[in-house]
Amino acid sequence: MVTVPHFTFSCGDANLLFALARGVVGMAGLGSTRIALPSQLSAAFTFPRKFAMCLPAAAQPGVVLFGKVPYVFLPGIDVSQRLTYTPLLKAPDVFPGRYFISVTAIRVSEKKVAINSTKLKINSQGFGGTEVTSAVSYTTIARSVYTVIRDAFVKEAEAINISRAATVKPFDACFDATTVLSTRVGPAVPPIDLVLHNSKTIWRIMGANSMVRVSEGVLCLGFVGVDDEIVSTTIRIGGHQMQDNLLQFDLATSRLGFSSTLLGVQTTCSNFNFTSTA
Repeated sequence: MVTVPHFTFSCGDANLLFALARGVVGMAGLGSTRIALPSQLSAAFTFPRKFAMCLPAAAQPGVVLFGKVPYVFLPGIDVSQRLTYTPLLKAPDVFPGRYFISVTAIRVSEKKVAINSTKLKINSQGFGGTEVTSAVSYTTIARSVYTVIRDAFVKEAEAINISRAATVKPFDACFDATTVLSTRVGPAVPPIDLVLHNSKTIWRIMGANSMVRVSEGVLCLGFVGVDDEIVSTTIRIGGHQMQDNLLQFDLATSRLGFSSTLLGVQTTCSNFNFTSTA
């Protein structure tokens, strides 16, 4: 247990808690600004401006780690050695403190989808691009881009005999769960690849993160299309797609490390080993 002297905080109206989880009484900012929690802890304890976050699935415990610490998960898996890195971009002036990365292409079943690449870039007004945020439950995508990805996913799913089901809002691509096999990394559906700053740096989204079980018999593609006219950021990678992925935000070197799903190495975010001294 530690005490941080002269910690900067503020009070706010209860309306700020609207739509947050039941029982929440406040929020801790994990942005890149100097008054956010990572920077304040770094200044107080003189460790690197770096933190890692591992969001759990369902009601399991997760973990947020500050400073330079080993990322060891039971049964003794050191995820530090499994991270892939991509640069963190300078946030647009209209969205200070947020985390943006470069997505240059998207693939479904390793096939590149034909999307307007201009939408993937941040324009001169600060709009477009890709943000990593736990502020949205499911990844939101500008509809003109989302529609192309969805149609490619449906085509590849039908090619492996996965049957469609009636849609369930907010999703619009749902499938009969009895026609989907199960694997260690979730439902056996076409993988979705985010191609990052170069063609060799891939954030692969497997079934556990791409699909949402909305009922016993129905699985839906867990992405939400948003009308282009009202969207400010083309892609906002949300909480569901981050579950059981370790994300390391290195503010000192401006880079994001990501593990992709920990299910592939037979562990989860709820299995963090707090006793490790590796």
